[in-house]
Amino acid sequence: MNPSTPAETRPSPLARIFKSVAAVEAPEVRAVVLSMLFGLLLFGSYSVVKPVRDTMGTVWGVAHLNDLFTGTLFGCLLTAPLYSALAARVKLSTFLPWVYVVIGVSVLAFYGVFESGRVADRWLAAVFYVWVSTFNMLILSVFWTFMADTFSRTQAKRLFGFVAAGVTVGGIIGPTIATLLARVVGNYNLMLISAIGFVLTAAVVRLLVQEKQRMLAAGVESQQTSLAHRLGSANPFAGFSLLLRSRYLLLLSLFLLLMSWISTVVYLELSDLIQHAFRNPAVRTQAYALIDLTVNSIAVFLQLFGTGRIIARFGVTSGLMLNPVIMVIAFLAVAFSPVLLVLGAIQVVRRAAEYAVAKPSREMLFTVVDQESKYKAKNVIDTVVYRFGDVSAAWIGDAVLPHGLGALAVLGAVISVIWFPVAWVLGRRYETARSGELAARVGRGTAAQPVN
Repeated sequence: MNPSTPAETRPSPLARIFKSVAAVEAPEVRAVVLSMLFGLLLFGSYSVVKPVRDTMGTVWGVAHLNDLFTGTLFGCLLTAPLYSALAARVKLSTFLPWVYVVIGVSVLAFYGVFESGRVADRWLAAVFYVWVSTFNMLILSVFWTFMADTFSRTQAKRLFGFVAAGVTVGGIIGPTIATLLARVVGNYNLMLISAIGFVLTAAVVRLLVQEKQRMLAAGVESQQTSLAHRLGSANPFAGFSLLLRSRYLLLLSLFLLLMSWISTVVYLELSDLIQHAFRNPAVRTQAYALIDLTVNSIAVFLQLFGTGRIIARFGVTSGLMLNPVIMVIAFLAVAFSPVLLVLGAIQVVRRAAEYAVAKPSREMLFTVVDQESKYKAKNVIDTVVYRFGDVSAAWIGDAVLPHGLGALAVLGAVISVIWFPVAWVLGRRYETARSGELAARVGRGTAAQPVN
């Protein structure tokens, strides 16, 4: 830097660090820091309660997990239209923080019911599992929707990996809390910690809303959309209709469906092995939490120092194709050696690659669609489509699992082979999309129709 540059115009030390690590420009630093804090609190709060949810699934019974997946699908089918209707009736600047307040209050309510001891444990475990599985995709969908509605397409390639690191750090803190406190305070009190975290998340969302408005007013590069308005049609099924009208979004749905099948196959295999390996529910909670901790520790390093460089060097298409390649190899390994150590290692590799590269790459795909599709169609894709994948994969897995974990692994390998070309086509559609034809219209907060 020129030594004659006035001090007030020089980047701060924090801005220089962000610039060197992830090419974050000085006007973007505040938005990036708030986004990382948003992800940290959000995923940290969820990660505290996630091992409790997984343990509740084993209380219901691993042999009946498909029932819980079916219940979760119905939960998503109910919440998606409600979410869409509320987004059309409440200003986004108000609506977005309140999503997380409502989630925090709901977890607090379950805490009170569990502590009262008045409900049969097995059925309460099932209801809790279904609700957490319903809202966990919703809250992450809203997070990444907000990111795609804050940062532009070119910014996303530089910043989404770095922003995702905040989510991953939350994924480290949450399992650490669960691992250390599960036996000390008990599963139910972990829910209280989670509820407080969601309320704090809402406060950070409010600050980020204000920062987006500031960037718009200052002319900083960003998505040129406003949050000071209600969103589009009041039809609660607008998200479904937007999805069905766009070949691009339908292709994205197919990609996510195949990904959810892979995730569910691995989850079923892991749940079966953990149930047989550990009888104590608290120990099962610790096992799930340890896997989460390992995954996130690896992923955060890659997100901070590798994601942006990988995407810049190889492109979004390569980022999307990474996990299908990994899973073909992984499932073949499980087919020959279906033991907990092997499957646990595969879960770590799969999820680390997904969080560090595949997930940011997939979320970049939404930076080129209009604002209403971001909030409504994306919510349908992230919740209903994903959970439909869970249900269908669970029922298929239920039919295959009696033939052994090896047979389930072969099924996973076949799905991964199909997943690969879908990832390639989707990535190419994104890479060749013309950004000009998708530019947002300031004022209405909408943009041109999604890619067709």
